[in-house]
Amino acid sequence: MSGLSHRFDGPDDAPVLVLGPSLGTTLDLWEPQLPALTASWRTLRFDLPGHGGSPAIHGTVADFADAVVDLLDGLGLGRVAYAGVSLGGAIGTALALRRPDRLTSLALCCTSAWFGDPGPWLDRAARVRAEGLEPLTGLFLGRWFTAGYAGPGVDVVRDMLKRVDPEGYAACCDAIARFDVRDRLGDVRAPALVIGGAEDVATPLDHAEALAGGIPGADLVVVPGAHLANLECPRPVTEALVGHLERAKA
Repeated sequence: MSGLSHRFDGPDDAPVLVLGPSLGTTLDLWEPQLPALTASWRTLRFDLPGHGGSPAIHGTVADFADAVVDLLDGLGLGRVAYAGVSLGGAIGTALALRRPDRLTSLALCCTSAWFGDPGPWLDRAARVRAEGLEPLTGLFLGRWFTAGYAGPGVDVVRDMLKRVDPEGYAACCDAIARFDVRDRLGDVRAPALVIGGAEDVATPLDHAEALAGGIPGADLVVVPGAHLANLECPRPVTEALVGHLERAKA
């Protein structure tokens, strides 16, 4: 059994949809989408390594994807649909490349095939190891939500950050720094949806466009909001995801 903390919701006999969260958040990130998703799917949410109840993994994004496969194997699950935000989306892309036999569809929300120059990620990892996450909370909120947003998502994220292990977060930054699958997107075979936040500064819209342009047959939907668009503007994200899942299932 994988060490990834996880939770099921929805009907026991429904097809399984795996939901991966963003760096610095927990499986609770997907709460706004659950009512709509669990009407037709058995959702399996997991915590990233070093987040929530999951132990840290010092490795690559591919290693994180392997941990998801271990989780599926331990639960006796075969092929599943997958959706992920940010790092959770990168894990989905790695999963689609490494184990295409396990995915029926793929949804990538506010994520990228390459998160930019490694230097800032390694610097952030070093700072978190030295100071913890609390001094960076304001920076995170400023990057994850649009300017002036003061909705309930802010408090939700503050609470989730308290359940993130600094070393686990830093290890995820190390993995992100090494992640680059831009030249392999053409090998993704799962029916794919890419969702981009119109005001996302963490993974700007050109990252979503590159993903959708590189993955054969991928659909691109641009929604209002910034990096955590599924929290800030849940309805259009939910509608896009439900539509994609129904089309892929047909």
